[in-house]
Amino acid sequence: MSRVSRRRVIAVPRSAVWELVSDPYHLPRWWPRTARVEDVEPGGPADGRQWTAVLQTAEGRGVRADFRCSEAIEGARYGWEQQVEGTPFERHLRRWAIEIALSDAAGDGTDLSLTSVQARR
Repeated sequence: MSRVSRRRVIAVPRSAVWELVSDPYHLPRWWPRTARVEDVEPGGPADGRQWTAVLQTAEGRGVRADFRCSEAIEGARYGWEQQVEGTPFERHLRRWAIEIALSDAAGDGTDLSLTSVQARR
């Protein structure tokens, strides 16, 4: 299993960062290779909410991947994981999850920690 974490202080209020990271429709604005997001279940951020991301390959092809919110604590934590079982991704991955933690930093800033966890086959 590989785990990669990054931590940054962003000069934006935590509420604005939360609004961005907890809405799957915003993923194309900041998540690599995400061309668009479709079929987001209605409602606000919540555990179990599902969506489909269309990821763009280096060759320009679209690859559909389904995700599910695994954790949502308003203004503090947001996590999601790819649903790999029964998909072509299952040949390569057992699990892929993203965890984001937010806390107040000095001034109006936000301390953001992002962790990617991958378990390969």
